[in-house]
Amino acid sequence: MRLWLLFLACGLVTYATRASFIAAGDRIRLPEAVERALRYVGPAAFAAIAIPLVLGGDGLSEFSADVPRIIASLAAGLVILRWRSIPYSLVVGMCSLWLLDWIGL
Repeated sequence: MRLWLLFLACGLVTYATRASFIAAGDRIRLPEAVERALRYVGPAAFAAIAIPLVLGGDGLSEFSADVPRIIASLAAGLVILRWRSIPYSLVVGMCSLWLLDWIGL
């Protein structure tokens, strides 16, 4: 029973912290340094998820040279640098990966 109460308490605390930002909205201004730092949270989280998938294995501990994934991610990165479009980069990256897989690389 105590374990379920702990789960419930953790859920309520998590919900309250997330809902507080929604409820407060624009009424509370964060310091400029915090707002600048928060701009990098999305790209950092994406990199933390994507890099182990691209390099294969368990992150860098079991690096496997998965050449098609590396080439496809470089192609998607070039699209991001040129056009700054996430949908275009996803299409180019996936099509590159499928093409490289299809030709047997």
